[in-house]
Amino acid sequence: MSFRRKPSGLLLPFAIATLLAAPALRAQEGVPQPPGLIPEQMWYAPTATDWQKPVAIRWQRTWDDALRLSQQTKRPILVCVNMDGEIASEHYAGVRYRDPEIARLWEPYVCVIASVYRHTPRDHDDQGRRIPCPRLGTVTCGEHMALEPLVYEKFLDGKRISPRHIMVELDGSEVYDVFYTWDTKSVFDTLRDGIQKRQVQTQPIVRGDRSLKEKIESPDSQDREEIERLFAKADSQQRAAMLAAALGAGDKAPIELLRQAAFGLDPDLAQKARQGMLVAADPNAVELIADALQAPMAADERQALAKSLRRFASGRAQSLAAAHAGLAGGDSALDGARWNNALSAQDYAAAAVGRDRAAEAAARDEALKAKPESADVRLDVAESSLLLAYETTATTARGGARLAQSQCQFALDDCARNLDAAQTLGAQGWRPAALRALLARQQGDNAKAYELAIAAAPQLPPDAPGRVAMELLALFAEARQEAIVAAVRGKRDWEPAWMNDIHTAYSLLGKHPLGTDAQVAHHFDFLLFFGAPDTDGVLARGLQRFPSSALLHERLRGRLLRGGPDALEAKYADRCAAADAAPTESWFGGYASLVAAEAHRQKSVAEPAMACYERALQRFATYRERTGDDASHFVAVAHGGIARLLLQRGDLAGCFGALQRSFAANPAAAAAVDGLGITTMQTAEMLKGKALDQKDEALLQQLAAALQALPPEAFELPEYERASRGQGGGRRSRRGN
Repeated sequence: MSFRRKPSGLLLPFAIATLLAAPALRAQEGVPQPPGLIPEQMWYAPTATDWQKPVAIRWQRTWDDALRLSQQTKRPILVCVNMDGEIASEHYAGVRYRDPEIARLWEPYVCVIASVYRHTPRDHDDQGRRIPCPRLGTVTCGEHMALEPLVYEKFLDGKRISPRHIMVELDGSEVYDVFYTWDTKSVFDTLRDGIQKRQVQTQPIVRGDRSLKEKIESPDSQDREEIERLFAKADSQQRAAMLAAALGAGDKAPIELLRQAAFGLDPDLAQKARQGMLVAADPNAVELIADALQAPMAADERQALAKSLRRFASGRAQSLAAAHAGLAGGDSALDGARWNNALSAQDYAAAAVGRDRAAEAAARDEALKAKPESADVRLDVAESSLLLAYETTATTARGGARLAQSQCQFALDDCARNLDAAQTLGAQGWRPAALRALLARQQGDNAKAYELAIAAAPQLPPDAPGRVAMELLALFAEARQEAIVAAVRGKRDWEPAWMNDIHTAYSLLGKHPLGTDAQVAHHFDFLLFFGAPDTDGVLARGLQRFPSSALLHERLRGRLLRGGPDALEAKYADRCAAADAAPTESWFGGYASLVAAEAHRQKSVAEPAMACYERALQRFATYRERTGDDASHFVAVAHGGIARLLLQRGDLAGCFGALQRSFAANPAAAAAVDGLGITTMQTAEMLKGKALDQKDEALLQQLAAALQALPPEAFELPEYERASRGQGGGRRSRRGN
């Protein structure tokens, strides 16, 4: 029986509900619909107890490992695809993959798992030890995320569908591809038949008395885990011996063992591990080296480690090598020292922000009447018109009328006319160059703007007018970043000095009186990507200057989550309690508690998640008292999260009560996707399935009445469900399905 067909998109719960209502399609698939069941009963939601069980399937870490093991054992590869929030995927991840009886069907295969979602903020702790994905087990989130694009390219026919199970033979051919099935039995039968009908004789996996060398060189994730576990528990002499054996494998040295040694407490082992990184051939060595470069080490060792990245073909490796070479070199086209001196002067800030645009424009119009043939006057008018265009553009972005758009275009045309006239009259130097670059950007010609900014920015004197200077520095930084991106995509080398150009420009913008939080965020992202120093310092200084920036708080949450949800909440508790805390700090604290709750839910830890949701509600209430804003959307999301936890606990009445509170706070938020890809409406549908199972007619009637009272927007499908129906970006409702 073949389940392979060309689907229209993702397999998701209410897409299934629609398909179940189409007899012709079911007949085509050849799989009868189970009578009297709705999707929430067929793929019932995992309980809190289910999520606490360990994953019973052994996944391999990389595609290369799976291929090696498949060839050694003559076993086929089974590719599994999973996604968060989708009803059947939730069922497989939380129930079937954790059932030892069911998991035996996976044992004859070499198994890999692909998912684009991250369930932990980091893949390793501070000592280099692996943090397995709490949802899928065995692999790290980075590993199942890295596998997804590879699997997509090889097997998914351009359609991201989940759940999906694909059998791949030793020659790379597909035997079956199971998706769009209405029950789990069809999948299990196919997995069983795929093995029973094979003619290939498999080789047994020997787990007995093998040498340390054999285990170190094994691609099997079970052997890798054993070696890593032994290393973590070993004393210093045993660790030294194990590391020596690993290094003896040359370019096949196990990356995870090198990581543990590199981030352990023994500096001698750390140095030897870094020597092993210099020759490691595993593509995962790129990220290991990137992480290692953030630790203190001698300059020559750092240079050798960064240079070793050049041997990898990936754009990521080449970019890291160039970036660290640039940071070490210290050269930039901008004179950072002069700029820093100018920016620290009080008169610069006053001149930058204390300008009367109307008075300046009037004065320049008078000057133009008096000296129409003056190049300097023409430049003054061109600059004034350009600044007016920036201001009207901002008005338009905030929802301004069509009049603002026409005013902007008039100002740009006026700038162009006067700039042309000024250069015809002999204007030269940084001013016409800077204005020409900024004009091209406002006119939408980014390629020309980048080219002109790269030429003009190094000429820009520190006493340049505030807005012109700020915009040109930002454009220069963006131009350099785009040049790096283009080089990476084109697999071309790029100048290491560009790294310092960007770093210097953003550092100056961080101090500029007209600098923005978006620029700080760009600077932080840039440094974080390359593992550069002072990343957290940039963020801290940015938040001190822009304490209510959503962009910067988002990045702070990401950094704090590396230490776990408790660390995230502790930091925001301190920020909320600070004497100089901004009124918005309680909102950000409440949102941080929401994020912490979801992090606990990802690890299937219910009680701490519940406590985080309660703290989120308290902080949103504080925010309402201080500002008058009720934060109703996120209050509703918090109650929706509580409802999900109570549903998993089996407390159907409590779940319904939490749903009622969510609907009362903000009915439309029922359609909002939380950080785990789940909506409150999906929880309501799951509750309906449970109530049907228990034949709780009273609860079914109460739930139906509550849903009937909701507005249409509460029933809008999440984007991934709309995609599954071929609806693109349209907003469609599940009401009436």
